[in-house]
Amino acid sequence: MAAEAKRLKVDDGLGRLQDFLQWCDKVGLVLSKKVCVTTEGTAADYGMVAKEDIEEGEVLFTIPRSALLDQETTNVSALLKKEKSSLESSSGWVPLLLALLYESTSSQSHWKPYLSLWPDFKALDHPMFWSKEERDKLLKGTGIPEAVAKDLSNIQREYRDIVLPFMTRHPELWNPHTHTLELYTQLVAFIMAYSFQEPQEEEEDDDDEEQENKASSPPMMVPMADMLNHISSHNANLEFNPDSLKMVSLRAIRKGEEVFNTYGQMANWQLLHMYGFTEPYPDNSNDTADIPISCLYQAAKQDIQSDAEQQLFDERLEVLCQLMQENGAVVFGKRGCLTESELHAALKLLCMSQDEFSEFKDNEGWEEDDEDDEKISQAFSNEGLPDLKASWKRLIHEAARLTLRSYGDGEVESDRLLMEDEAARKGLSSRQWRALQVRFGQKMILHRLLELTAS
Repeated sequence: MAAEAKRLKVDDGLGRLQDFLQWCDKVGLVLSKKVCVTTEGTAADYGMVAKEDIEEGEVLFTIPRSALLDQETTNVSALLKKEKSSLESSSGWVPLLLALLYESTSSQSHWKPYLSLWPDFKALDHPMFWSKEERDKLLKGTGIPEAVAKDLSNIQREYRDIVLPFMTRHPELWNPHTHTLELYTQLVAFIMAYSFQEPQEEEEDDDDEEQENKASSPPMMVPMADMLNHISSHNANLEFNPDSLKMVSLRAIRKGEEVFNTYGQMANWQLLHMYGFTEPYPDNSNDTADIPISCLYQAAKQDIQSDAEQQLFDERLEVLCQLMQENGAVVFGKRGCLTESELHAALKLLCMSQDEFSEFKDNEGWEEDDEDDEKISQAFSNEGLPDLKASWKRLIHEAARLTLRSYGDGEVESDRLLMEDEAARKGLSSRQWRALQVRFGQKMILHRLLELTAS
């Protein structure tokens, strides 16, 4: 089943689409004759459909880098480059956002035919545009309300401290009365949903930590590529080359089928948070549920019966907080734990005896572990979980139970009945339906974890 539409259908776009396709010809964007851009038979507004059978490895379209819209190609690129140091931010998005503020409101923009196909920003329905009350009610326990609160705080600070002073210095190009915080926030959501980032090349000498610390590539708008809709079982992929970007088929695509790209291995909560849509349950093979580290702490604390045990727990907790973020989480997918190394370390530490912990401190950590990554991964897979040590299973089981309670109702069955009741589903708003998809997917993963770790 295809993904829920991320954009609303429109009725007046045929002329604008033709203008865009003519613009594509002018800028050297080459579209295969085997595909067409249309609103008919697609999962969302504009999409791409095969006009003929397509074989694996065929190039569906090629986009020259000069046709990309980013901080290097915008008409205000020289200014953005000149004042680069004043535009630095935690997101790294400010230069592109300023470019989009300018280009989207300029009648002379080189990208006007492309920009004319952008959806009405008022139609964007990311959770950041829901009321706080609605987010807290529908998405409690999913992690989305907390992520949105952080986003909105960062957006407001970025606009106030960086963007507004910059625009004030350049009134000939930007106007705070036009380029408002509201528009800025909408463009942030638009970049979240429609932009692309060039993958970082991994160097052989880089270890995992060095790779993580490398600055990510700035986002870019990629005409044509951002029209393709997403499903986890996608049939095309965007390839980055020195002079161009190419959309290439990953497998055979039959005539009449839609061409789908992927936004990455995204759980439904991530899709809703960043893109404003979800994949219907159970189609999303990348769905996940987080168990906060705090729930593991709480589960481990339940066995404390004396002051000595409390002291040992506090000491172990202090060490664990140094190893892991206090507000972090272990992540479970449909086939087991996806952060097995972190979970393995936490369980070993939390379940240590006094003697084991003393030895751990004397050695300033663990001695060389004879368990390799493959064995650990297998141990925390769905197949391996039932065979874990009883103390480890109990902690995971109790932490999963505590996490389920964080949803408020916590009951899997109530959401299951709603999912299966077609008449009741029809009475749900689109927001209620998407929130249900997120909640139910997460709860089912946690419910399965309870079954696998039951005594």
